[in-house]
Amino acid sequence: MSRSRVIGVRLWRIVRGAPLTFAWLVVLLITTIIQHSMTPDELNRLLGERSTNLHHLSSDPVQVLVTSLFWIDGSFWLPYLILFCVFHVPAERWLGSLRWLVVGLSAHVIATYVSEGILGVAIRNGMASSSLVDVTDVGVSYFLAAVVGVLTYRIAYPWRWVYLAGILAVYGLPVVIDVTFTGIGHFSSLLIGLAWYPLAKARHAPPWNPLDTLRRFGHSPASVLHRNS
Repeated sequence: MSRSRVIGVRLWRIVRGAPLTFAWLVVLLITTIIQHSMTPDELNRLLGERSTNLHHLSSDPVQVLVTSLFWIDGSFWLPYLILFCVFHVPAERWLGSLRWLVVGLSAHVIATYVSEGILGVAIRNGMASSSLVDVTDVGVSYFLAAVVGVLTYRIAYPWRWVYLAGILAVYGLPVVIDVTFTGIGHFSSLLIGLAWYPLAKARHAPPWNPLDTLRRFGHSPASVLHRNS
């Protein structure tokens, strides 16, 4: 079998193992292309209509909670491709599509209401501007944060503690340094992902050890040829 065909087969296995992740990436690619074809005013109006802000959560919550997942706030698609491959692909392959979806969607919904609820209290008490009722809030980051959290249980000890400390710092420090409603939403999502331990425990798969992966790379045919040359 040719090298290109081997690569193609391996890529297809990866895609087949995480079908919802890659379908989501395709949709995000399409919507990102649409976004970059719009004027700033058109883009602001479009994202505003799909935003999970206080106004829409009180009037059409289901619609915005769904549609907000398919837009990335005018950003570029490539960073999301990388993040999805690093976190979503292994999580969906490990948990299965349904469990992966439950983890992410639960965080997307709960963290949205937690963060927007805190924002609503702040507005009511005069601690935040009333204009934030219509703030633009779309994207996939709450779903991603939950998946980042639940992946903790996929990693072998002692590396699990290293990973956990890292993600707590990444998502927790912004809340401590400069409290924002999105920062609260991200940290809440991470905690929700960590709370799905019972679901992760039910997956009887050996934990991933980074050292094993490094050893496999170290003993790959390419490295052997390199050492023998």
